[in-house]
Amino acid sequence: MSTDKIIIKNALITTFLIGGFFLLCNAIGLGENPYLRFLNLAFVLIGIYLAIKESVIKNNETLYTTNLGIGIRTSVLAVALSIIGVIIYIQFINPSFIDVMNSSFLIGGNLSLAEIVITLVIEGMASSFIGSFIIMQFYKKPEKLKTAK
Repeated sequence: MSTDKIIIKNALITTFLIGGFFLLCNAIGLGENPYLRFLNLAFVLIGIYLAIKESVIKNNETLYTTNLGIGIRTSVLAVALSIIGVIIYIQFINPSFIDVMNSSFLIGGNLSLAEIVITLVIEGMASSFIGSFIIMQFYKKPEKLKTAK
């Protein structure tokens, strides 16, 4: 399978996990709980793990930097798609959600949508890079790559 297909597939899985969790939380009345946003990191880590594992198994890719790049690109795409989803949600579905975001301890203040997006980009890129480095620790030795299959 091509690297781009692996990245897109797993970024979409990650985005759907984040979006589905967000919609589920809103449906059961927990959409305003800022602590649940920490679970987004778990979904990003899952997406990175799945992408790197698929690269190792299907493409027999054992080069650390290549798999690290796949993890980073997967999570960056997933974060970008999730941010687009937040923008669409605030602009067209629930404009008052910006108040919920502003009251969050993670963002805090009276930010515009553009400022919130910048904050989410910085937060998402940090989790993408750190998450990819963390997941790659499981795949940095050749003997571990063989057991991942």
